[in-house]
Amino acid sequence: MASDFRHIHIVSFNVPYPPNYGGVIDVFYKIKSLAELGIKVHLHTFHYGREETDKLNELCEAVHYYPRQKFYQAIYSRVPYIVGSRQSDSLLSNLVEDEYPILFEGLHTCFYLSHPSILNRFKIVRMHNIEWDYYNSLGKAERNFFRKFYFYAESKKLKEYEEVLKDANLILGISPNDADYLSQRFPNVAHLSAFHPHTEVLSQVGNGGYALYHGNLSVQENNQAAIYVTRKIFDDIDLPLKIAGRKPSSMLQQEVKQRSNFELIADPEDEKMSALIQGAHINILPTFQATGIKLKLLNALFNGRHCVVNQAMVEKTGLESLCHVCDSADDMKETVKSLFDKEFTEADLERRREVLEENYSNNANAQHLIAMVWPVLSV
Repeated sequence: MASDFRHIHIVSFNVPYPPNYGGVIDVFYKIKSLAELGIKVHLHTFHYGREETDKLNELCEAVHYYPRQKFYQAIYSRVPYIVGSRQSDSLLSNLVEDEYPILFEGLHTCFYLSHPSILNRFKIVRMHNIEWDYYNSLGKAERNFFRKFYFYAESKKLKEYEEVLKDANLILGISPNDADYLSQRFPNVAHLSAFHPHTEVLSQVGNGGYALYHGNLSVQENNQAAIYVTRKIFDDIDLPLKIAGRKPSSMLQQEVKQRSNFELIADPEDEKMSALIQGAHINILPTFQATGIKLKLLNALFNGRHCVVNQAMVEKTGLESLCHVCDSADDMKETVKSLFDKEFTEADLERRREVLEENYSNNANAQHLIAMVWPVLSV
């Protein structure tokens, strides 16, 4: 039975509702899972571009919103912009009112991690990525000179700022790869897999009618991956390919218009995206960024049929056996051709259920987190 004194502060980089993109998905379903197990969450969230919502009040003991600083207010600091723009005297005042543990979501929220006022508190940092590596990859993918300069400069600052993690009592890597990297630099590192919206595998047996690439297309890495699929994999495959996601670039739109078997679905609602994933025969998901865990891969595995990925997408995730892993565009091309008429079977579905429901259960994940924060208490 849950104890009444199990309270926790969670500091989020953005309002975690609606849970419709990578990082906030993990935050929202973590809060939901903890609340279902009797943990009283005091949520602190920076507020920009997303509305306050009663949904969070339903799950949390308290919800506090703070404005994020404007770009020009924080860009000249030695502290990374994503960190320096998330500071608030009110946040610190609220954190010091009690002795509850504090969970910082991402390096983004760690401005006060080393502050003397919370020196003796139990502090957890959930790492959603190896941020300096992620920003370096964004820089490589970016074409605009000024944005490229910003990403590289931020990457350098983030690599130096990462040292702040020495003041955390517990660091939670979202993937085994990330946890391995962090454990080489810091003690008290553990792997805690991603929280997500799925409670059961809904993949359909049989055959679908198209291949699908999906993702947030406003992120340059995803835009680059979508163009890679069209130019390097489907360049001479006369099979239907759909690309779906938020804010596709004009370059990607032009790319799709050149081929009659390509279709672009821009800004689909969540239900539409789920239907697209479920209806596809192949979800094709290369990535050029190996840190973190890709929630779009979990979406495809819980909802879709065959998944074709590269090594960077699945390395050390425990999901390798559920995917067709290819090391090159040519390998992906041949795999797509060979799979298009291959039925997704009951045996495929059962293997998915065994792996996903054992290793990617939100309830089990939340219980693991609780055991690390309150080791002497049981759920």
